[in-house]
Amino acid sequence: MTGGAVFAVGTPLPARQIDVTTTLIVCGAIASRDFYAGHHDRDAAVRAGSPDVFMNIMTTAGLVSGYLTDWAGPRAVIHEIDLRLGAPNYPGDVMRLTGDVVDSVTGETGAAVTVRFEGRNSRGAHARGTARLEIRQ
Repeated sequence: MTGGAVFAVGTPLPARQIDVTTTLIVCGAIASRDFYAGHHDRDAAVRAGSPDVFMNIMTTAGLVSGYLTDWAGPRAVIHEIDLRLGAPNYPGDVMRLTGDVVDSVTGETGAAVTVRFEGRNSRGAHARGTARLEIRQ
């Protein structure tokens, strides 16, 4: 990211599409030490009323964090994320991440930027929220 215009209020982030696979869901759950059966055992998820395994919030938070820091660049540090889950992500879904800058303050050492983001699948919003980043010079 170069120049102050990139962080101007109203600037949209480029959209990113993520193919949701069983492997992504299961690996995300195991990597985050979440052993709830609905995140890695299809039969258990179905017995609990779900059509398949479903993504956990830690995997979603990791995907959102990567989306934001890939956009902001290698000098970005996330200081806060407010993330709310909605429609579940199941294998076969495509989650489309979008966002826009809602606040930006530039100082001598860099910029403090607040971004609103959303991840949607065919059922609606999987995740919505805001994140506050520091982008150091």
